[in-house]
Amino acid sequence: MSPTLTRSIGLTQATAMVVGTIVGSSIFVQPSEVSRAVPSFSGMLLVWIAAGALTWFGASLCAELTSAYPRTGGVYVFLREMFSPAAGFLWGWAMFWSMHSGIIAAIAMVFGRYAATIVPMGDLGIRWTAVGSILVLSAINYAGVRPGAAVQTGLTITKLGAIAILLCLLFGLGVLHAPAAAAAAIQPAGFLRALVAGLFAFGGWHMVTYAAEETHDPERTIPRALMLGTAVVVVTYLSLNSAYLLVLPIDRVLSSTHIAFDATSVAAGASAAAAISVLVLVSSFGANSGIILAGPRVYLAMADDGLLFKWMGAVHPKYRSPYLAIVAQAIWSSALVLTATYGTLVARVVYTEWIFFGALALGTMAVRRKQGYAAAFRAWGFPVAPVLFAATCLAIVVNQIASDPGSSLWGLGLVIAGLPVYFVWRRLHARH
Repeated sequence: MSPTLTRSIGLTQATAMVVGTIVGSSIFVQPSEVSRAVPSFSGMLLVWIAAGALTWFGASLCAELTSAYPRTGGVYVFLREMFSPAAGFLWGWAMFWSMHSGIIAAIAMVFGRYAATIVPMGDLGIRWTAVGSILVLSAINYAGVRPGAAVQTGLTITKLGAIAILLCLLFGLGVLHAPAAAAAAIQPAGFLRALVAGLFAFGGWHMVTYAAEETHDPERTIPRALMLGTAVVVVTYLSLNSAYLLVLPIDRVLSSTHIAFDATSVAAGASAAAAISVLVLVSSFGANSGIILAGPRVYLAMADDGLLFKWMGAVHPKYRSPYLAIVAQAIWSSALVLTATYGTLVARVVYTEWIFFGALALGTMAVRRKQGYAAAFRAWGFPVAPVLFAATCLAIVVNQIASDPGSSLWGLGLVIAGLPVYFVWRRLHARH
């Protein structure tokens, strides 16, 4: 009998996975990216509120769909059940080659950059440090979901405690800077570019759904974890951005490349700011821990459905982990670290994900009408909210292609290239 996955994730671990996966390194970097697209106090806060609202609704969609389809693979399973196996295959295809592996690589690069503030190193050293972090976390998750979830939970508790101390420093010692009197009007194209940057910082909320069959009572545990975890992140992000804008004048926010460090330096001095690098290291390491745990579960589900090489679905006889899928993911993510830049990775990741998220919103509207559909949790705001959500997803995609056609069309082309691969694979699989 082939070894199977084991249920080792409870509500605490699942919630830690939601929070820890979202709260990575981006919140210490992305606010400056947002401010450059909407250079005003009100514009920045509006972007973060909008990104938080979109994340909250997206998480509620995944909560409902997990309660209806509590199976390993999460979003892959949702798309397969709502549309067709081809839609699920495109998600998994884009995940491996760009979206999921790209997120791992981007966060690992930030880990390497901040490690270089403690131990000086050049670009090559930063990249190999990033690769090393991927390999270490992959080894931990190779050893099973229990140690992987334990590391994730411990790092999440540590980073939230450190962020609470950071907020106390900034709000307690910061000096209020009034918003610029002559702030430029918010342009729709700039707002959407800023929204993409904000959404990257909120990314990863859906990944807890991938491990449904390793979660106790997933129909209830995962929806609770998604709603509770997302709420914690939204409050944390709005608090951090308010603190940054409290401490730093808007022109400093615009020029900053490490905004958390600069804000802490102004509020509490250089010695306190030095600790920010450690916080970012812990935070990015913890985020990648959950992301590296989640992805191989999708590849395992695809292999079980005959849409990937059978060896990608192999479960380790001792550790009960999809160990070969973990190895394959580690190799490709490391290759992306060594060959791509942070900006390119971000551009290819965010907008391609939101094509599928928009489809999920419309698909949920359709599947609710099907006889026999049963979900223990129901997302709110139907039918208006999913239509607005899907329209926003479309606007993000169109604006991203218009503003950066090179990288964006490359990412879109990679997704579309999965279609002929799917049909060829199915034909060959049918013959055998």
